[in-house]
Amino acid sequence: MPPKFDLLTATADVFTPLIGQVFEVVFPDGRLPWTLAEVRPLGPIGQGRNRAPFSLTFHGAPTLRLPQHIYRLEHATLGTLEIFVVPIAGDAGATKFEAIFT
Repeated sequence: MPPKFDLLTATADVFTPLIGQVFEVVFPDGRLPWTLAEVRPLGPIGQGRNRAPFSLTFHGAPTLRLPQHIYRLEHATLGTLEIFVVPIAGDAGATKFEAIFT
């Protein structure tokens, strides 16, 4: 697996081509697949910032319930990412999680 990904330089453009791809959430006792469902811009680059803010929405299993937390995710191309993720919705199709980058 590639080395840990640098989130400080990540932009929405890095993640947009990965929509539909699986990221694995790594736990001490196993892994869960999350699919990157959306990359959404959140406005222009703010003063003193080096990137425009954006959000990532991941879809997990419909019955999956996890608290907001810093999760370790692994992706075949990006490698390891540790990001703060918040559950935002759930329905019969998926449980949705969001990460916001400012």
